[in-house]
Amino acid sequence: MQLRGSKFVKFQELRIQELSEQVPIGSIPRTMTVYVYGEMTRRCNTGNVVQVSGVFLPIMQTGFRPTGGLVADTYLEAHFIHNLDDNPTYNGVQSEELEVLRRKGDNYEALAASIAPEIFGHVDVKKCLLMALVGGNDNTSNGMKIRGCINVLMMGDPGVAKSQLLGYVNRLAPRSQYTTGRGSSGVGLTAAVMKDPVTGEMSLEGGALVLADGGICCIDEFDKMMDNDRTAIHEVMEQQTISIAKAGIMTTLNARTAIIAAANPAYGRYNPNRSIEQNVDLPAALLSRFDLILLMQDKADRENDKTLAEHITYVHQHGCHPNREKKDLISLETLREYISLCKTYTPTVDPALRERIVEAYVEMRRDARYSSDPTFVSPRMILGIVRMATARAKLRLSKIVDESDVEEALRLMQFAKDSLRPEQTRIEKRMAPVDAAFSVLREIYHSNNEPIALSNAIQRCARKGISEVALQKCLDQYTANGVLVMDRQNIVFAMN
Repeated sequence: MQLRGSKFVKFQELRIQELSEQVPIGSIPRTMTVYVYGEMTRRCNTGNVVQVSGVFLPIMQTGFRPTGGLVADTYLEAHFIHNLDDNPTYNGVQSEELEVLRRKGDNYEALAASIAPEIFGHVDVKKCLLMALVGGNDNTSNGMKIRGCINVLMMGDPGVAKSQLLGYVNRLAPRSQYTTGRGSSGVGLTAAVMKDPVTGEMSLEGGALVLADGGICCIDEFDKMMDNDRTAIHEVMEQQTISIAKAGIMTTLNARTAIIAAANPAYGRYNPNRSIEQNVDLPAALLSRFDLILLMQDKADRENDKTLAEHITYVHQHGCHPNREKKDLISLETLREYISLCKTYTPTVDPALRERIVEAYVEMRRDARYSSDPTFVSPRMILGIVRMATARAKLRLSKIVDESDVEEALRLMQFAKDSLRPEQTRIEKRMAPVDAAFSVLREIYHSNNEPIALSNAIQRCARKGISEVALQKCLDQYTANGVLVMDRQNIVFAMN
């Protein structure tokens, strides 16, 4: 080598893979090696969608060893790389059907009905999946990052179409990866360290979560994953990054992906005689990272079973859904375009709605304290409500989150929580007797702002079905805390 006639140039080797939506079912995605020189290096990261133009060349074999056969290894010498992730997913080109939807404004019900129309029922589950497809707003101000992706866990008995819904979401999402619990490892989900065949150095190969950056990652048979592999996605579900410290490589990869998982309860089917912790065999640290946990049970109901059987036989015979409600369903291509259009909006939450969100969260925490599901309500739920309301505003193509968006988000949150409750507690959400007695005392006090006679308090509590024993416990507890003061036969509020 002539040292004076040589010079150092920047070099990078890339491996590109075709997009999942372009791969036929049953085929393996094709890959290609790309050599990048000069200023074209570092134009993209792992998981980016790129367009590469260049010259297709064979790899020159050097040395005295002849290569076997006439097939040569090839590569693409890149002349230009266009990173498509630098631009929004929506390309601005509108079809006629999309333009009609845009003029209508609120297409929430029609969009939800168009998700997997061949699957009977599960209307609210489809609405939850629709919000997960759109997602909320990422907040990265002041160096602190708050995720905008909505994570959903579908848990239910076998045969309730969990995998079918996952498959449809995988086809519908503009960018998605589909994997199963047994067919994926922690390294396959995050990133693997491989030896570069050209330079001999260690390099990173992104896994399913990295390749789904900016999209959806669907994980079926979530409960069948090994515990060590399942813990690999904890960081992704909250921080939206993957930290690597292997073989001398220390880096952080972006994994801004929403995780939609499907799992079966412990022992195969949901047993109402067991507690929620016994039925949901997943750690609390992982469950708290899901914004929505949906339980889909297969219950025997004559009318519902008859309608379901007629629906399935119609789909089997005609190859399409019966559309009993005569709704104007949206095609898959238009629905994908509409979701891409919704993602271009960044709605802001009205400050006046903050009090309603805080009030709803405090009420959920209070209910969870006296029910059997304390692991499912955490401070993360506050941000979950904001994400759901923001996604609902995006579906309306609005720039402001209004009260209807917050109420729908709270309704779906409550639907998810009610699905995990036993039947008897689902019928009536009961307040603890001590809290109910204190609520009655506070109501009496605010009506006249005077000391409350003990006899009057006993009568008012009796009308509400609260026993005198519960009232006495309430007086003892709040007197010890300094909130109430007993003055002979009168009750005085020391603190309003």
